[in-house]
Amino acid sequence: RIVTQAPEVAGAALQANQIEAHADFVPFAELFPWRGFARKIYDGSQAKTPTFHGALVEANYAEKYPEIVVAYLRALIEADQLIAKEPEKYSELIAKVTGVEAEVEYLFHGPLGLQTRDLTWKPEYRQAVDTAIDTLRLLKKTDQSLDVNSFVDDRFIKAAFKASGLDYDAALKNYAQLPLNAKDAATGEVISDPKRVAEIWVQGEPLVRHYASPENAFKALKAIEGEGKPVRVFYAQDRE
Repeated sequence: RIVTQAPEVAGAALQANQIEAHADFVPFAELFPWRGFARKIYDGSQAKTPTFHGALVEANYAEKYPEIVVAYLRALIEADQLIAKEPEKYSELIAKVTGVEAEVEYLFHGPLGLQTRDLTWKPEYRQAVDTAIDTLRLLKKTDQSLDVNSFVDDRFIKAAFKASGLDYDAALKNYAQLPLNAKDAATGEVISDPKRVAEIWVQGEPLVRHYASPENAFKALKAIEGEGKPVRVFYAQDRE
């Protein structure tokens, strides 16, 4: 039997063995295992169906106050730029505000993170809206259809990009993760292969250490632990 249950409720329900499993959105699929009371058995990326976070505004409000909508989107763009420059700092800040541990925040928002924080309306996202409506109808949560072309209005985000001095069309074509521009913390070599990257966040250090390979990172981890320094988290790229 499938029922709707908020992730905040589901966490306690999983711990109390009141539910068998829970399908949720970020960050809970990573947060629950991090806290030690759940295991991920299926990742949504395996379905090859894109998902996204979005913002809604009433059409009449947007038409009446377009400058407010654009200002909001410009603030999102600026926040994205701040996080990209100092992911550790803002992971800590988000943790203080949300209660979601900084180690999990960095997993999503750090370089090569799980989320791209894409602000453009890619074709896949438009298709995802259609798929979401079809799914709701299949589950009998609604009997209404939706015209994606009338529902999605990209005028405001395009205006926000332009006002921020950014190229929307170039961003629309960009599917890359937040890049990592760093040197191996152990060897000093420039990291060139993102698929081999591993990272270590040492307790008490403000910045995450980057390594060109898991081998370098594990060797460094042994040395760090040998010095008696606690490690907050070890990151490695999933190559499957």
